[in-house]
Amino acid sequence: MARYYRYKLPPWCRYWLIVLEKATLPIMIFQLIRTLFFPTTMDVFLLGLFVGVFVAFYLEWI
Repeated sequence: MARYYRYKLPPWCRYWLIVLEKATLPIMIFQLIRTLFFPTTMDVFLLGLFVGVFVAFYLEWI
């Protein structure tokens, strides 16, 4: 099976993938601050989700 290659996607899909990649870090920082001040189960879950997506982008899995 071939490795996932983002440049084979349609241009509109690549555009939104890049936007999501650039927006992940500020959203993750905001969620970290929110979780430190108001720790709820949902905040911890969202922070874990954002960290996972950020790591996936960083390691180029997405």
